Amino acid sequence: MSTLAQACDAVLERVTTGAERVPGVVAMVTNETENIYEGAAGVRRWGSDDPMTEDTVFAILSTSKAVGGTAVLQCVEEGLLDFDAPAKDYAPEIGDLQVLEGFDADGNPQLRPPRRDITTRMLMLHTAGLGYDIFNENYNRLAQEHGQPSILTCSRASLTTPLLFDPGDRWEYGTNIDWACQVVEAVRGKRIGEVLQERVFAPLGMDDMAFTRTADMKARTAIFHRREEDGSLSPMDDFALPDDPEVEMTGHGLYARIPDYMKFIRMWLNDGAGPHGRVLKPETVRFAVQGALQPPQALFDLPAVIPALTHGTPFFPGMKKDFGYSFMVAREEAPTGRPAGGIGWHGLANLFYWFDRKNRVGGFWATQVLPFGDPVSFPGYMAFETAVYDTIC
Repeated sequence: MSTLAQACDAVLERVTTGAERVPGVVAMVTNETENIYEGAAGVRRWGSDDPMTEDTVFAILSTSKAVGGTAVLQCVEEGLLDFDAPAKDYAPEIGDLQVLEGFDADGNPQLRPPRRDITTRMLMLHTAGLGYDIFNENYNRLAQEHGQPSILTCSRASLTTPLLFDPGDRWEYGTNIDWACQVVEAVRGKRIGEVLQERVFAPLGMDDMAFTRTADMKARTAIFHRREEDGSLSPMDDFALPDDPEVEMTGHGLYARIPDYMKFIRMWLNDGAGPHGRVLKPETVRFAVQGALQPPQALFDLPAVIPALTHGTPFFPGMKKDFGYSFMVAREEAPTGRPAGGIGWHGLANLFYWFDRKNRVGGFWATQVLPFGDPVSFPGYMAFETAVYDTIC
């Protein structure tokens, strides 16, 4: 029987040396005490000799959401924020968002006031009515025909999109956590990066997670790559999330090395405790990891509206899934072995994390390859998580 290291090393070797491969990958597994597997293979940039290492910095994209969500939960447990009060009471700009009902004969957007207020609970559960142009045809039309900026610009204009439906009506993946952390900024009177540094990064001993990279972090950053139709890879040397962004967007804007994210995962396995202080109360952790969508709200597979960025690959197709307070909750055992109640989410460049409080284990798989659902990285991640459950659980 393979050991954990043998099984995981084999997966990393396979995805970085095959006929179709990823440039490089970093993958790690932790229990509640320490990392029990650390692996890195390949290179940071296709065609270079710069090796992928455990110290490599990644744009972690939507795996940022759980980090931002943690700052929201802290405000709630401290009594600074009412989850069910109108979010505009804290951040008035949220009250300016209107519902997009469609487009008139000339292609102009038709807007109306929402029938109810957005709450921070809705933002955390992705039921506020906000979306992404990557996954929604109407938002994509606003971008193509009306100049709506991409959220990858991390600009305020990219955040002030109309709502796709009345708040609370259903689930739709979008800029909800970015807005939730605008609430946090209003409550704390500080930018969210400063809040996270004081209240999440410092107690967990996280040194290399930030919205703006230091020179040293830039030197260790992996390059984004595009998978071409013939399976080849093209380095995207001129593409990166902005440092010093206008808005520090916790929906997708953080840079990090994976050992720091493992410290964050361990916090969830340890009921909110970190090595240098408590981040969340145990009761807050137990609350956050419960699925909380109410019918007719339901998770759906994300469509491929912009094929250059996503294949729309279903995540655990057919499996019952729910959404908790900033991440997906499994309602039944996943094909990898992750049990019901397991938590996880992903980032656009084929980054994936999960944690399992039942078995006290979690992991992260990091690449920088677009589109999402890459035919090498995505199956590689599934094999990696499966290897963990096959060997230690």
